[in-house]
Amino acid sequence: MSIDSATIRRTLKDFFGYDTFKGEQESVIRHLLSGGDAFVLMPTGGGKSLCYQLPALLMEGTAIVISPLIALMKNQVDLLRGFEAGTGSIAHFLNSSLSRAQIDEVRSDLLAGKTKILYVAPESLTKEENVALLREVKISFYAVDEAHCISEWGHDFRPEYRRIRALVDEIGRLPIIALTATATPKVQSDILKNLGIQHAAVFKSSFNRPNLFYEVRDKQDVDKDMIKYIRQNPGKSGIVYCLSRKKVEEIAEILCINGIKARPYHAGLDARTRATNQDAFLSEEIDVIVATIAFGMGIDKPDVRFVIHYDIPKSIESYYQETGRSGRDGKEGHCIAYYSYKDIQKLEKFMQGKPVAEQEINRQLLGEVMAYAESSQCRRKLLLNYFGEDYLPSGCGSCDNCLHPKPVFDGREQMCLVIRLIESLPEHFKPEHLANLLTGKVNSIIKSYQHDSLPLFGKGSDHSEKFWCTVIHQGLILHLLEKEIERYGLIAVTDAGRRFLEAPYELNMVEDRVFANVGGDSEEDEEALAAAAALKSGGGGDPVLMSMLKDLRRDMAKRLHLQPWIIFGDPALEDMTILYPFTPEELRNCQGVGEGKARKFGGEFLQLIRKYVEENDIMRPDDFVVKSAPGKSANKIFIIQNIDKCLPLEDIAAARGMDMPELLTEIEAIVSTGTSLNLDYYISENIDDEVVEEIYDYFRNEAESDSLQDALKALGGDYEEEEIRLVRLKFLCEIAS
Repeated sequence: MSIDSATIRRTLKDFFGYDTFKGEQESVIRHLLSGGDAFVLMPTGGGKSLCYQLPALLMEGTAIVISPLIALMKNQVDLLRGFEAGTGSIAHFLNSSLSRAQIDEVRSDLLAGKTKILYVAPESLTKEENVALLREVKISFYAVDEAHCISEWGHDFRPEYRRIRALVDEIGRLPIIALTATATPKVQSDILKNLGIQHAAVFKSSFNRPNLFYEVRDKQDVDKDMIKYIRQNPGKSGIVYCLSRKKVEEIAEILCINGIKARPYHAGLDARTRATNQDAFLSEEIDVIVATIAFGMGIDKPDVRFVIHYDIPKSIESYYQETGRSGRDGKEGHCIAYYSYKDIQKLEKFMQGKPVAEQEINRQLLGEVMAYAESSQCRRKLLLNYFGEDYLPSGCGSCDNCLHPKPVFDGREQMCLVIRLIESLPEHFKPEHLANLLTGKVNSIIKSYQHDSLPLFGKGSDHSEKFWCTVIHQGLILHLLEKEIERYGLIAVTDAGRRFLEAPYELNMVEDRVFANVGGDSEEDEEALAAAAALKSGGGGDPVLMSMLKDLRRDMAKRLHLQPWIIFGDPALEDMTILYPFTPEELRNCQGVGEGKARKFGGEFLQLIRKYVEENDIMRPDDFVVKSAPGKSANKIFIIQNIDKCLPLEDIAAARGMDMPELLTEIEAIVSTGTSLNLDYYISENIDDEVVEEIYDYFRNEAESDSLQDALKALGGDYEEEEIRLVRLKFLCEIAS
């Protein structure tokens, strides 16, 4: 179709209000107008939609845009109708959210030739009545948006996308333009092959978004950290992504309770509620939308200033696309992801029971996410490299790793020891068992396999189990080790790992808080590393007071014959250096300090803080407290009352619609506030006495904190997580609260 440049540019200005095209937009548009197939790879915010919207206005007939995002369809249709001076029939969408009357209106406008762009969900396209309707309509071309959904290696695979080419042939073959913001070379190949457009013109833009700042934070006290960040950026629009609908609802509620205007958005909400919440976000009635990653937002809002991943996403493609929703206007965009290896393990468990081929794909995608989250390299370089693009500068200066480089050490010796151990065993085991072997920890499983007689038993005793688990994890990321797909969690050595053992080379491994033993294991070393970590995370606080509080804690621990963390954990001390509490009530605002701890241990700490503040003429800040949902109080009262009645925990959980892990989380929250519960009646009936004794002894004499993750690593080879959580609760109620 021959359309001159003046007409194209006039439409750009008169309809869309732009003076110039961005990047390769004009080349894509000219190619499509000439009747050619096209593949467009353009980052979020690069202007993909204009590549098919403008040609649709100029060409005869209706452009069919296949999109998986109902939210984006509505947003795009509203936008196009806003540009239009006429009746609002220029654009429509066809999906499951429409009533019969609305569908009839769409049909009427289509057949009358009024509609230039029709957005169709892939599921709607497969319906016979819609195929029949489109065969009666004059179509200009097909646009396949979010084309990565075609590939099983794409982050949002949709089986319906596999049928697009067959449906196009059935309706009538015309030019096809496929568009995506995120596609690795493998996914690009899948898209072209499945749509049958291998000879399409390919238009690729750089994936670099220089205005975005990338940061990965430890997943500790996430609610407090997130609320603090949002409060420090008042009036700015942001998106918080979570993996589950339940977590979306929970986080939206917590944000609202803490004075932040937020609403949830996920597929479980009815269409009207989703639309209302989306419109509130777009119209700036609210500042934050909390959404599921799996459902996808599809919100085209140029001034989103931050994107927070509460849960780590399942793939780099997901992460890149979702972070790309910030700073689409080219201005500030802050991308924060909270990361915990426990979340990776949770996602791996979800894979169990799925076909092996699907597990393999998901395992590799997760491996890339882990490598990104744990790397000390420039995050921008890692992201661009993932999509096949080289980032030449040595650092971007706009990510946490470039601004705050993490200490590294050469871990080749430690990795060789791990590989030699695995290769020496006739069977494969989980990381925790291997770590126990290296540290020389004797337990029932090690005894049953007679592994305490192995030559390498205890050869890594100069480091902790946590350290060795992390080395093993780094080996997985570097593909020197692998987890066996069909036998979940068992560690094996790869061919690359064997080559490494034969000819070891330098391995720069990240020295972070998990490596507190590297370079020395004295308490001073650990405190220095903790202080460095606090500075890196921007935690602030008063380092002089922190040192004084730790000295007091150490002295008190010696007097009371307790582990220091039992008195107050480091997070509690850090809060004391920020809040400067004077009273037991103020002390309870610190993390992990309930009424019991404040009463039992708080006096000397409050006295020290008051004296320090007065001597140094310090002005105390307003307390920062994350409020919890008041509706949960009824749950807590119910749980306390029924534990007092010695009812089975299973019955208590069932009565409140919970499973056991959820109930234990509620009980842990109750105990953390200082309320003491007697669970002996349940523990004695369900856990052997010797098991209780060993777990209790671990927390009493060995544990460096009340961390469940550390306990699982130290004890997980012998005991179930539920057993450890129950005995930990017993210990906390009797000793540490």
